[in-house]
Amino acid sequence: MTANLLQFLFAGLMVGAIYGLVAVGLNIIFNATGAVNFAQGEFSMLGGMIAAAVLGSTRLPLVVVIVLTVAGVTLLGVLMDQAWFYEGLHVSYPATDAMALTLFFMVVPVFTFLLQPLLAMYSRKHEFEADQYAAEFAPARDLIRALVKLYKDNASTLTPDPLHSAFYDSHPPASTRIARLEQLAKA
Repeated sequence: MTANLLQFLFAGLMVGAIYGLVAVGLNIIFNATGAVNFAQGEFSMLGGMIAAAVLGSTRLPLVVVIVLTVAGVTLLGVLMDQAWFYEGLHVSYPATDAMALTLFFMVVPVFTFLLQPLLAMYSRKHEFEADQYAAEFAPARDLIRALVKLYKDNASTLTPDPLHSAFYDSHPPASTRIARLEQLAKA
């Protein structure tokens, strides 16, 4: 009971802090320019979505996720004011915030391409941990049958190209996972 109360208290404080930061930002912009600009509401929402996605897909500490999120949204904010960013993509400058977001998300994969193997390796590590955890509560043979059925139902190949899979697939190939589950069954 008290654990839930503390969790709700901290969640409420965090949401209130976010609302407060957005309100202070709106107030500063209004006092400085005399115009109401809701663009940072978009940035706050974007930052929240990026943070939620990173937290949901990795086990990075919250502080690291916050730093990465602030860096990403700051980079977007800087790029929005650079004429060369739009001109390099053959878009007239100045453009709308929506266009800046679209261009940013189209360009990010080009610059993060070399990080993909590291991110895929990190994701595969967690997949093996999940398989090991599942094998503690269910027979490994049942997990293997379910995995093969999943691949068949999705019309996925059980034996993808090993080189491509080693670098770019976020999940290990089924054959590798099956071999690992078979090892767990013997143990």
